Amino acid sequence: MSFQQTKYQVIKNAVSYELANFAFNYFLLKRDAVNYMYSNNLIAENSLFGTWKDKQVPNVYSHYADFCMETLLMKVMPIMMKQTGLNLIPTYSYARVYEKGSILKRHKDRPSCEISTTLNLGGDPWPIYIDPTGSNNVIDEYKNIMKPGAPAGIKVDLVHWREPFEGNICAQVFLHYNHVDGQFAENNRFDKRPMLGIPPLRT
Repeated sequence: MSFQQTKYQVIKNAVSYELANFAFNYFLLKRDAVNYMYSNNLIAENSLFGTWKDKQVPNVYSHYADFCMETLLMKVMPIMMKQTGLNLIPTYSYARVYEKGSILKRHKDRPSCEISTTLNLGGDPWPIYIDPTGSNNVIDEYKNIMKPGAPAGIKVDLVHWREPFEGNICAQVFLHYNHVDGQFAENNRFDKRPMLGIPPLRT
């Protein structure tokens, strides 16, 4: 079945193992180096180096617009256009290293994530669950409760939410795009930044 029918698509080998493994090891090295620099007051915590204070999944390392991941955003875009049948523009990348016990709660992303993919870079496998209906009436994110009658979701075995992580480590990068002819594309290229690779400018 096509992306237009299912609203999601599993793409095998979107990037080579060698490229994913490089990005995985790069991001783990960066996490450890940034942790050392923050802990030893070599640099102040800032959006150029990543954070452990992401409200969605706190206490694990994540980074908006890492240079390597923004490069992956562009590399994967032709594959995403072919698989979706849509003409896309890039918005932003977001990478995270999940650790044992991490939970990504059920949520609906903002407009810059209109067309998104999650790419497993390495570590232990962890299924993702999606609700292709896109309904706004399934969860109250502010109260952190599921509304009655919410769909169970579709389990997709990739290495939108995840049950508690039982492995040791799992690095994922989220690559986000907008449909050129869609309702969110106007003035939204690069997530309203002047170019890829720089921190978020939204308030």
